[in-house]
Amino acid sequence: MKKYLIKFLFLAVFFSINSIAALGPEDLVRKTAEDVLFAIKADEEIQKGDKEKIYKLAEEKILPNFDFERVARLVLGRAWRSASDEQKKEFIVQFRTLLLKTYAVALSKYKDHAIEFKPTRMSDTDEIVIVKTEITQSGGQPIRVNYALSKNSGKWLVFDIVIEGVSLVTNYRSQFSSEIRRNGMDTSVSYTHLTLPTIYSV
Repeated sequence: MKKYLIKFLFLAVFFSINSIAALGPEDLVRKTAEDVLFAIKADEEIQKGDKEKIYKLAEEKILPNFDFERVARLVLGRAWRSASDEQKKEFIVQFRTLLLKTYAVALSKYKDHAIEFKPTRMSDTDEIVIVKTEITQSGGQPIRVNYALSKNSGKWLVFDIVIEGVSLVTNYRSQFSSEIRRNGMDTSVSYTHLTLPTIYSV
């Protein structure tokens, strides 16, 4: 009996993973948004700003849907080509931590927000797709948030977010470019002090 139970659990996890991998770009963004909003509304401690739970929510529901290697290549530009494998790996780790903190700040302020999805235009041959949304909250103006996704190993992943015309990649590219000019691509350099415009803390 135990053997069959283990087999059942393995198959359940396998099909769950594959169902997520098979999601189209809009469905991926929509499912992620719905899961995150549900988790926030169901947990009073998250609503009160519990950092540990907020970090866990971002780790489990948001960050797995990012193509961090592609983001790192775009952010570093020319510096990526001249960086060593060790520097590239360290940069991805540092950037992931930075994005985690960015999302933690945003999630801590999420209260009565709702997300409206605009029609997504795409064909079967598209390699990059933009998913357009608007975030609304009572008493505030709608905020345009667009997600740029591309396929990686058969799965659609996010590689840029544009909020009211401000690109996550472009913003960080400017900051990292200045940082690298001052300190070089040294794996000992911490980038976690870099920031995003306040528009990203929605």
